[in-house]
Amino acid sequence: MPQVKWEKQEDKPEEEPEKQIRKQYKPSIPIIDHRLLAGKLAVYDWLSDVPNNNCAPEIVEVRFKNTRKGFYSNPAKLDLKEGDIVAVEAALGHDIGIVSLSGELVKEQMRMKKTDLNRNPLKKVYRKAKPHDIEKWQQAIALEYETMIQSRKIAADLNLNMKIGDVEYQGDKTKAIFYYIAEDRVDFRTLIKVLAETFRIRIEMKQIGARQEAGRIGGIGPCGLKLCCSTFITNFVSVSTSAARYQDISLNPQKLAGQCGKLKCCLNYEVDAYIDAQKNFPSANVALNTGEGMLYHQKTDIFGGVMYYSFDKEGKGSLIKLPVKRIKEIITLNRKGIIPPKANNITEEEPENIKYTDGVGEESLNRFDEKKQKKRRSKNKNNNNRNNNNPTNRNKNNNKPGGNNTPSNNAKPVAKAGDKTSQAGSKPEQ
Repeated sequence: MPQVKWEKQEDKPEEEPEKQIRKQYKPSIPIIDHRLLAGKLAVYDWLSDVPNNNCAPEIVEVRFKNTRKGFYSNPAKLDLKEGDIVAVEAALGHDIGIVSLSGELVKEQMRMKKTDLNRNPLKKVYRKAKPHDIEKWQQAIALEYETMIQSRKIAADLNLNMKIGDVEYQGDKTKAIFYYIAEDRVDFRTLIKVLAETFRIRIEMKQIGARQEAGRIGGIGPCGLKLCCSTFITNFVSVSTSAARYQDISLNPQKLAGQCGKLKCCLNYEVDAYIDAQKNFPSANVALNTGEGMLYHQKTDIFGGVMYYSFDKEGKGSLIKLPVKRIKEIITLNRKGIIPPKANNITEEEPENIKYTDGVGEESLNRFDEKKQKKRRSKNKNNNNRNNNNPTNRNKNNNKPGGNNTPSNNAKPVAKAGDKTSQAGSKPEQ
């Protein structure tokens, strides 16, 4: 996002304190707007490397704020490329937009979106935006936030059950589009009159949903990425809780709801794969009749290809894991009136003792100390062997008083071979 420089203004003591705080720091007009940044309306031109002699495209695609796009003709044969800021025809006056696509891909886009030129003729591109056009456009962008806040207060004063989520000014500052959210039908004719008198512009009201509002505002999801509705989703499909049931996701409304307050759009991404995988599994409503008792389904592991049963309907007690192949065999036997004595290949689910191992070998903090001690011992042994083998050390030991043959004072007496008493000791008297 562009860096906004803050300019300090003089305080006005005659105003209210809240207004003083709000107007004390007013952002200067940014040079780059969010409409210039790549978003969900950015299109990849995979024909950009193909040489094109025709520099003046007949039709170009122009994008405006957030999700608004349009196709415009180029009667003046202007040399337009992606990223050029142009002034285009509007209902009254002109608007400023950015060329997002040109060339042959524009026709493919029109064919994909089923654009009917007979019913909706294309508007024109007047010219490339001049410096005063861009300056006026930037001024209009700077007015959008304050206009949205003030329009919300006006709607609240009129007791209208609606929320104005975004405001988009036309490039010439003669018109503004107000995007609002309302659950019920709202009569905003009085609101339009008040807004027109307050802002001195033409007013257009457009109703959007909660998901469209989240897509226009943007944000970060719990996955750590940008919201799908603000990056690539253009057609919003309804999401139901059955999508979570198919995937065995706990029905926790706080985790299933997105930032818009509705169910997350990503719940529909893998539903079809789960539905196809569950076709190979038997019905969960069928109980298994075995010699040990009736087994009732509790949960399914689609990736493991197993199903968990228990002898209690409420799932109390230990769970029994059965492969899908064995479950189908038991169901077939039960339909024939045969009750198997045991459900073979039954293994009770026990808590696994998870052992964490470190592949680098850093599980012991004293591993270096142990190696050092071993090295020191081996060095001492080598030194002793060297000292014993050295003839000078032998002479030193022989020159000592008594030599090696002189017994020490603390030495024990050594018994001779012929002395019986010294070997066996004296016998006790009887």
